[in-house]
Amino acid sequence: MRLALFGHGRMARAFEAVARGAGHEIGAVITSQNAGEAGRLLAGHDAAIDFSVPAAVLDHVAACAGAGVPLVEGTTGWQAQEAAVRALVEARGAALVFGPNFSPGANLFCRLAAAAAELAARLGGYDPFIEEAHHAAKRDTPSGTALALRELVRRGFGGREVPIASTRAGHIPGTHRVGFDSSGDQIVLEHVARNRDAFAAGALLAARWIVGRRGVYTFADVLDAVLASDRP
Repeated sequence: MRLALFGHGRMARAFEAVARGAGHEIGAVITSQNAGEAGRLLAGHDAAIDFSVPAAVLDHVAACAGAGVPLVEGTTGWQAQEAAVRALVEARGAALVFGPNFSPGANLFCRLAAAAAELAARLGGYDPFIEEAHHAAKRDTPSGTALALRELVRRGFGGREVPIASTRAGHIPGTHRVGFDSSGDQIVLEHVARNRDAFAAGALLAARWIVGRRGVYTFADVLDAVLASDRP
C-alpha cells in the first residue's frame, strides 16, 4: 500500500518503521509545515494515518474526505468533535476508522475488563477503579483508553462512577490497570505496552482493512472482522 502520514512524532515514526518493514510505502508526511497542501499531497494514496494533535483532527478528516482517501485516526483527546467528524464522513461518503488504542492486545484487555466488571458486580462487595500511566509528553489526561475502560466498567456496574488515577512521567509507553477491591481481597487486571510497535501494527491492520469501505468504524469493528475471518 501507499500510505500518507499526518504528523511525524514518536508514534508516527514507529508506524513508519513498521509499515516500511512490512513492505509498504510512505508516500507523504503531512505536518503543520505543509498542512495547506494536504489535498494535493494525499492524492494517489491508499490510506492515511493520523498520529498528530486533537485540534487538527477535523481538518485532517476533511482533507481525506476531499481526496477520497480512507483515514485511520490514531489521535486521542478529540471526543468533543466526534459528532462533527461523523457527520462530515457520512456527508462526503468517506471512510474513517478510529479508536482510543490501536494495540490488539490492549483491545483484548478491554474485553476482558468488561467481562470481569460484570462478574464482580454480580458477586457484589467490590469497588472498581482504574489506573493509567504514560510518558510525560502525552497531552490528554486521562488517556483515551482509560476513558473507554471506564465506560465498559461502568456498564458492568450498572452506571456506577469509576475513579481514574493518571500518571504522566518519563518515557512510559502506556500502562492500564482495572481493579476491583473488596474488604477481603483485590483483583487487578493489567496491560503494559513495552513499546509503540503494537500500536503501529494495529494501525497498519486498520489501514489494510479500511481500504474499499465507506463510513465510520472503530478499531473494535476491525478486530471483530479479523477474528471472524481466516485472514486480516
